[in-house]
Amino acid sequence: MAQDALTGWDDDTTAESYAAFTRTFPMYSASSRDLASRAHLTDSHLIVDLCGGTGTTAEALLALAPPDARVVSLDNSAAMQRIGCHTLNDPRLSWVGAPAEDLAEHFPANSVDAVVCNSAIWKTDVPAVFAAVRRVLRPGGRFVFNVGGSFAGVTHPDGQTGPASPSLYSLVHHIAARDYGYTPPPPSGPPKLPLPAVTRHLAEAGLTLVDAEVTAQHTTTAERKAWLSIPVFARPDGHFSYEQQMEILKEAYAQTRGDEVAVTSWLVVVAQLDGGRA
Repeated sequence: MAQDALTGWDDDTTAESYAAFTRTFPMYSASSRDLASRAHLTDSHLIVDLCGGTGTTAEALLALAPPDARVVSLDNSAAMQRIGCHTLNDPRLSWVGAPAEDLAEHFPANSVDAVVCNSAIWKTDVPAVFAAVRRVLRPGGRFVFNVGGSFAGVTHPDGQTGPASPSLYSLVHHIAARDYGYTPPPPSGPPKLPLPAVTRHLAEAGLTLVDAEVTAQHTTTAERKAWLSIPVFARPDGHFSYEQQMEILKEAYAQTRGDEVAVTSWLVVVAQLDGGRA
């Protein structure tokens, strides 16, 4: 990810909390398996896990990659990669510390069979990253990534009704406003990366959209609480210490049911460099 988007990620506490979350809850492992399955890795020799963090997506790629394939996890956070190096020991996996925008500086042109990016592409300089992916992909190579529903402006049908009770996120903001004088942020503007923008950026980079699908993840309130406990995701933003954020979260969670299911929507995109084998 770009340097200005790195803030908070290259932190040992965040990296450790994130790694613990991925081991305990299925959010990232499930989406990683989904993306890996769409990358068509059967005949791949070189696969890049872009913005790979602690290696959750790399693990899913290794499970589907041929025995002689190489997987390279590229991320700008040394703290995240330190944990990944200690938890994943597959000899096919290597690590590159670099921002996503510098991808093409680390691989020869047309050498990569697939580039996969889970839950991060909107945090990057998207046109620069797409251009870098275009340079490293072989003809017929696939670029698979997802965009969070709020950033893509999409809602899966399963998420259109919403839960009956207030969300944990809304309760956190309500308590912060009531007890700390917090002013919630104004409603966000237009979605940052809707499908028309994705398609345009891909075309400008010389990549072709193969498929786009809105998917749903079903998560419990307990999982959302654990996610909001990761320092980089803790809310509310602003002049709050992490301890205050956790006090607010604890009070908010007490007003919910841990097993209540919420739905988050994702736009999943498959692109390809035309030519060669698909």
